[in-house]
Amino acid sequence: MTQIVLDAKRPLTIEEAYALSRQTLKITLSSDENFKTYIQKGADFLSHHFDKEGAIYGVTTGYGDNCDRAVPLDLVEDLPLNLSRFHGCGLGDYLTLSQTRMVLAIRLSTLCHGYSGVSFNLLKRLELLLDHDILPVIPSEGSVGASGDLTPLSYVAAVIMGERDVWYKGTKRSTAEVYAELGIPNYKMRPKEPLAIMNGTAVMTALAVEAFKRAEYLSRLTMRLTALTSLAIKGNPHHFNEDLFATKPHPGQMQAAAMIRLDLRQAPSSFPEGRLQDRYSTRCAPHIIGVLEDMLPVFRNMIEIEMNSANDNPLIYNEQILHGGHFYGGHIAFAMDSLKNLVANLADLLDRQMAVLVDPKFNNGLPANLCGIKGDRLSINHGLKALQIGASAWTAEALKQTMPASVFSRSTESHNQDKVSMGTIAARDALRVSQLTEQVAAAQLISTLQALRLREQEGSLSLDNYPSEIQSFLTGVAQYAPFIGEDQPLDDCLRNLISAIQTRQFPLYGVGE
Repeated sequence: MTQIVLDAKRPLTIEEAYALSRQTLKITLSSDENFKTYIQKGADFLSHHFDKEGAIYGVTTGYGDNCDRAVPLDLVEDLPLNLSRFHGCGLGDYLTLSQTRMVLAIRLSTLCHGYSGVSFNLLKRLELLLDHDILPVIPSEGSVGASGDLTPLSYVAAVIMGERDVWYKGTKRSTAEVYAELGIPNYKMRPKEPLAIMNGTAVMTALAVEAFKRAEYLSRLTMRLTALTSLAIKGNPHHFNEDLFATKPHPGQMQAAAMIRLDLRQAPSSFPEGRLQDRYSTRCAPHIIGVLEDMLPVFRNMIEIEMNSANDNPLIYNEQILHGGHFYGGHIAFAMDSLKNLVANLADLLDRQMAVLVDPKFNNGLPANLCGIKGDRLSINHGLKALQIGASAWTAEALKQTMPASVFSRSTESHNQDKVSMGTIAARDALRVSQLTEQVAAAQLISTLQALRLREQEGSLSLDNYPSEIQSFLTGVAQYAPFIGEDQPLDDCLRNLISAIQTRQFPLYGVGE
């Protein structure tokens, strides 16, 4: 397993966080004494300031709107546990194991910058959880995205202190039981440390990392499916001409056209019965995919800055206690609201391509619904009719989810949190749109493979003449999608294809496992 070493200057990339979530990468803390001293300096400064001034937000005061409520000195040590407990009200589906690993890694990365006033021992506890794959059970709902992901991250803080539940070796168990089994003592939080764990954006950022990686793959898959659709309908490959795209040089658009052109390099230059101009779902595909391709670097920058920044409150900088709002997830909210819009457009594009493929009015001689049966039994077989209906349903739901979450800010917590980001909701929406788009892509994989098999049967195309990448791709898809003659249920086929998409079983233009 590849290993990276985190310190105050080592940034974490999207690819590293994603690899860690899949357990192909291990993160360890630097053992350099200067790094340890640097981290400890912030914790010691807080202790000194407390001894000198006697009042620190979140240490000797209540939280949020209760910041003017003094905490007696004999109760200061109890405050961290209470903070985690009263936030234990999350609902919804639990984060997946891979998402939870990313949450821990991202929170560790942000705390390594040394601005949060935590001890080196707290960083070591996060490292221990990752190293032993002891993963807090984190509900996905309950965060408004400022002050960060308080409620979901309270489950991390609670587990550090030995409370609530964890996933361990595939089983949900009490933290206390797992700690006792492994001989791990409960961690006693120093003042400010639970706030440093909870008052940040690690959950929304972890979900954003996953949404980004899924969008990146879906973009490339849509390029490949566009090329296959063009082949299947005997489309005009000159729609992707290099000189044509030089006249409108959006980089992502040019990249999409180049990838499609690469797949079509051995396609017939023209079909006598083909259209001079294909419908927009084929002809304009680079223009649709290209917007996402152009925005992915922008989203990457936002996500990677967030995952490598101090984002709790207050922060310690140059022996100052600075009160601010770095827990606000506005950049993640915007990135995810934008990303889900662009990914939903891929679903819409693929759905329209499939509609052309199954319709004999538009598919250039293919049978209705791509039915693979001839003769008398054709009357009782309906091919991919219902699959296309399903794709339309999934597309409609994806498009419905594109309403920006960030514009639904609600004043909450006694109007202290009177403007919030909704970044976590936006990230969850983006993942839902990704799921729906993957479902549409799976349907279109079945459709394009069926259409090309039918073209082979009629003798107008031969698999042997396709580029090697296309042959390899179709062979991989064919493992999951049989030729459809007699009508048959396709739900298992779809689920297997969706899983193959999500695990990147089909390498695409350099993107894959």
